[in-house]
Amino acid sequence: MDVPEQLIIPMRGGAMSIRLEVWGDNALFTRGEFKTERVTYDVMTPSAARGILEAIFWHPGMCWRIDRIHVLNPIRFDSIRRNEVDSVIDKGKIRAMAEGRGDGGTIYAAESIQQRASTILRDVRYVIDAHFELKRSKMTPTDSAEKFQNIFIRRASKGQCFHHPYFGAREFPAEFQLWEDDSDPVGFEQGHRDLGYMLYDFDYRNPAHPVPLFFHAELNDGVVDVESVEVKS
Repeated sequence: MDVPEQLIIPMRGGAMSIRLEVWGDNALFTRGEFKTERVTYDVMTPSAARGILEAIFWHPGMCWRIDRIHVLNPIRFDSIRRNEVDSVIDKGKIRAMAEGRGDGGTIYAAESIQQRASTILRDVRYVIDAHFELKRSKMTPTDSAEKFQNIFIRRASKGQCFHHPYFGAREFPAEFQLWEDDSDPVGFEQGHRDLGYMLYDFDYRNPAHPVPLFFHAELNDGVVDVESVEVKS
């Protein structure tokens, strides 16, 4: 497939870039400091943005990096109550069931249900600026940055994805399309807004114990610039 010239963003320091518009009715980017009730961050986190891109196209030979998040709609909150179970299935019990021992630690919703409040976002719309870096050790001889970018653009143009992307929780699906406007996205407000510390992503160098990473988020003219932020664990 030939990629339209206006959809190609030049390489930046050996990395290929894309711009994707995403929107939905609701979103929940859960703040880690709240244990019982779920409260969302004011805007989408970089890790949530990465998850949306990976839902459309992921390859072991590439790694998505988020540069900017343009916030197009005003930040509005809603409060909802949801029924949830108060426990999780033990993977050891699942393994035992696979070996013919036990019932897998079955959880009965009627017995374990509890109602929890959540503060969520409503009517969200963002534009994600991102690029990907290559992992040469995970690439085949036929792989290249141009190939990966063409695949992503083709899939995003057709609305294809490996699984439907979502805004923080699976019950809040995200719709997406390539940003095809020649002009830059315009944020919902001008000026500065301090968003405080926000989850950046997780450090998965030890997969058994991923470490959360945070950064000081600021909204300037409707844009969260995460390309050169200082990340702390």
